[in-house]
Amino acid sequence: MWLNMGSMSTVDDPRERLEFLQGTLEVLILRSLQIGPNHAYGIAQYLEQQSDSEFLVDNGSLYPALQRLLQREWIGAQWKMSPNGRRAKYYRLTPAGRKQLDVAASRWRRFVEAMGRVLAPEA
Repeated sequence: MWLNMGSMSTVDDPRERLEFLQGTLEVLILRSLQIGPNHAYGIAQYLEQQSDSEFLVDNGSLYPALQRLLQREWIGAQWKMSPNGRRAKYYRLTPAGRKQLDVAASRWRRFVEAMGRVLAPEA
């Protein structure tokens, strides 16, 4: 199932932004928090920067994903002051989240390798 992040299918136009498969956003959030705690806006910025602006995550997708991760106890949250002096909820990776990230990253590597084999030109 596709999770629409405000973009169109890349099948019609390869220059269009990529869409996320369901569950992908959660893995990307966990990865972003592996480098340290961050607030939602910072997570979205990290994903945009690391993907060369391919992944633009809107709040309507980001906040529900953060809530799912909190419910699963893969992340924790704490209110703090942001560098610009505003109160912001900072999310951090939990030990269970680190384990889940390892499992998910391994699965995604296998998926990418398998897709590469299937899509590779025939020799």
